[in-house]
Amino acid sequence: MRRIALLTAALTLAIASVCAPAQEANLPDIGSSAGELLTPRQQQEYGAMMLAQLRHYDYLLEDPLIDSWLDTLGTRLAANSDKPRQPFTFFMLRERQINAFATLGGYIGVNSGLILAADREDEVAGVLSHEIAHVTQQHVLRGAERAQRDQLPILLAMLGAIVAAQASNSNSSDDAAQAAMAGAMGLMQQRQINYTRSNESEADRLGIQTLARSDYDPEAMADFFTIMQARSRSNGANYWGESPDWLMTHPVTITRITEAKDRAARIRRERGTSEVCVRDPDGPAQCAQESAPRPQLPNDGTVNPLLPPNLSANLGEAASGAGGTGRFDYARERLRVLSANTPSEAIREYERMGNESRRSDAQRYGLAFAKLRANQPAAAATDLAPLLARHPGDQWLTLALAEAEALSGKSASADARFEGMLRQTPNNRAVVLTYADVLSHRDSVEAGKRAQAILRPLLGSSGSDAVFQRVFARACEMAGDTVRAGEAYAEAAYLNGRAEQALVQLNTLKRRQDLDYYARARIEARIAAITPMVLELKRQGIRDDDLRRQ
Repeated sequence: MRRIALLTAALTLAIASVCAPAQEANLPDIGSSAGELLTPRQQQEYGAMMLAQLRHYDYLLEDPLIDSWLDTLGTRLAANSDKPRQPFTFFMLRERQINAFATLGGYIGVNSGLILAADREDEVAGVLSHEIAHVTQQHVLRGAERAQRDQLPILLAMLGAIVAAQASNSNSSDDAAQAAMAGAMGLMQQRQINYTRSNESEADRLGIQTLARSDYDPEAMADFFTIMQARSRSNGANYWGESPDWLMTHPVTITRITEAKDRAARIRRERGTSEVCVRDPDGPAQCAQESAPRPQLPNDGTVNPLLPPNLSANLGEAASGAGGTGRFDYARERLRVLSANTPSEAIREYERMGNESRRSDAQRYGLAFAKLRANQPAAAATDLAPLLARHPGDQWLTLALAEAEALSGKSASADARFEGMLRQTPNNRAVVLTYADVLSHRDSVEAGKRAQAILRPLLGSSGSDAVFQRVFARACEMAGDTVRAGEAYAEAAYLNGRAEQALVQLNTLKRRQDLDYYARARIEARIAAITPMVLELKRQGIRDDDLRRQ
């Protein structure tokens, strides 16, 4: 039912957005007639609405550390794309189906299953660079234009076939009508798929160039195609479960893999790369040496002269063998836990991996994090302490250990770790949100004020951050700042796809007699911004079910 509701909401938003007339008289020239369909601002609004609906139906996986890793990776690729000024928003979904997609406004989603299927960060970067190319080349926007253009003639043909079938007055007329509808929908679907496939080669070509510019392995895209092809072959025995969703819109063929490898090989030769590998999904990679040496371009900050020597060393240790950001192995294990149905299932998943002595440090971290989420903080702290001793200063390990200590009653030790990280990176989103969330469990005025203090520097840049708004609301509530708490709770409701609920909360807040001039001005400004959207939703018959039941 959740999937049906989400699909219905998505279709409603898509049809309303695609069919809406342009609101601006002077449209920018973006290279095709698609620019007359939706302005850049409308595309961004569509993407934001889609994100709110995904969040409302609990499809988003929002975690400060994962968000930071994905945004770092995506931003690095976007900056090296053909349109580095194009704005992008990268987000993670908790689904374990292998999928990634791009939609209007530069919004790119990645399923947790895709990260779990990849062997290295370069492969994830390959998929992201491909989706980035779909955006920069306006494939998404032109696809929306084509869908709108095709819709009317196909629907007219379908109606004509239905009328003809019904006019026959035969017993098979209902079957004929259903066949006509199925045929028309199949034709529309096939034309859309064909149109999408016609852009795949271009997205591959530009994506591989983006990989190379970002100092990732340009052959990684072909490597991930090979993984997908192997899973597709094995699917006949249902070994991997359902076919990956990504294959439905990005069909992988031998020709496509070969072309991707050829492009990567040409880029390697042009850049003087020393090694070319051909990947076998059922065995080790076969590599051949070229004559020219490949330049070693550090991309993990290990030689940054502005960093202290001890911090540079820690970054280098964390980055070794883990991809461009140095966080892939840990991100994959954290996602394994966060995407599991329950923390207990995540623990059992690690137990099925085999001998404990053969687990990597990243897998040990994942198991400890699973224990932490399963309300076993003491056991998690016991597992994390030796890991942090081997990787001193590692932020992910330090945050997990501090949280485990806080939940197991060692508040002083936990606070010391959090405060130490804040001194090093005072505006780090992951550190601030994790610390503030830990403080929220203490339910005291003092803890609330401390949480407010560390959150406030991020307030100006977190207007569209639903996680921040929720944590900030709780901090203000504990600190006794009920007006600020009310504003933040309303903003969190809005970002969770509850615009009508947010408007009701703001109007209730506005009636308070103790509001000062600035608070009243903020509240009235948000009411003015949200009201048109709520009125339009009501006009379309869309109401908040929770409010209707009250």
